Amino acid sequence: MPATPDDLFAYFDQLGIAVTTVEHPPLHTVEDSKALRGEIGGGHTKNLFLKDRKGGLFLVVLEEDATVDLKRIHEIIGAQGKVSFGSAELLTEVWGVLPGAVTPFGAINDKAGRVSVVLDAALMRHEHLNHHPLVNTKTTTIARDDLVAFLKATGHEPKILAVSTAG
Repeated sequence: MPATPDDLFAYFDQLGIAVTTVEHPPLHTVEDSKALRGEIGGGHTKNLFLKDRKGGLFLVVLEEDATVDLKRIHEIIGAQGKVSFGSAELLTEVWGVLPGAVTPFGAINDKAGRVSVVLDAALMRHEHLNHHPLVNTKTTTIARDDLVAFLKATGHEPKILAVSTAG
């Protein structure tokens, strides 16, 4: 069974990571998020769940308005050949979340370490980052360094790479 938001928050507590969480109606897109955000400070994100030709999996975490060249991103992230979006079924199987709730916090569910996490360098200029806590009805704010610590604790050493052009 994939972790629940409560499981995630308990894990943050075990790691000594402080977060704040706001509940809201379901958000499926960046546009939905912008419309209902209110006064949540920090960097707001979008996440690309990608698969390369050899079956390698990547989660690329970017600022919400960032753009990427999907025809060339494989060269930056170390993929084996060009990438495509991973299917909803694969996302749920490996990362434990549904489309619309993609988040780096899904690392808690990837016990086998199948997914390589890439944090865009432009995103990492924010002290605080906002992500869904495994569901799209909440937004959790976490300190940038605590996100990195969380990912390392789950066995997902993140790569911080310049993959985007901020929008």
